[in-house]
Amino acid sequence: MPVMTATETAALVARLRAGASSRDSGLGVGDSGGIRDSRDSGLEPRIPNPKSQTPVIVMTNGVYDLLHPGHVRYLQAARAEGDFLIVGVNTDRSVRAIKGPERPILPEQERAELIAALACVDAVVLFDEETPAAVIEAIQPDVLVKGADWAPDRIVGRDTVTRRGGRVVRIPVEEGHSTTALIERMRGLGTRRSGLGS
Repeated sequence: MPVMTATETAALVARLRAGASSRDSGLGVGDSGGIRDSRDSGLEPRIPNPKSQTPVIVMTNGVYDLLHPGHVRYLQAARAEGDFLIVGVNTDRSVRAIKGPERPILPEQERAELIAALACVDAVVLFDEETPAAVIEAIQPDVLVKGADWAPDRIVGRDTVTRRGGRVVRIPVEEGHSTTALIERMRGLGTRRSGLGS
């Protein structure tokens, strides 16, 4: 599936909501019975069958610097909230602005590629701002998902979603899984190994 811009993702969501037919949208039925965008080459967004009821669009976002089981379980839980999961991934510039000059570990295209490869993810959009407010406004998801470590009144995009009758879901964060903890662990291993040769 390609990594899409906010504008491309918003257009895709509009087609999904309108129940676009394969004749008028450039979409063709894929092997799985879902819809594939025939105008793109390579990996494509997984699109639910438009003949069923209007799909529930779910959106979440994050850095996803070093993918770990906590991320995967969180995204699976987010996908269970609807029919089509869009994941916003911070660009390298926005990660540096939020987390400092040593992050991210993996560049944005690689982080987006890893997220896009997960079966529970239907589309990935990179965003360059420090918050996902603009991309949420452009896409207008029906469900916005964040980790339960976020206070309800601090969730960016909450007003955008609830204003149109959508809902915000806070999913429990997996204990024992953290990118920061992984980075610290790797640094500790590197320090011990470098001391062996001295």
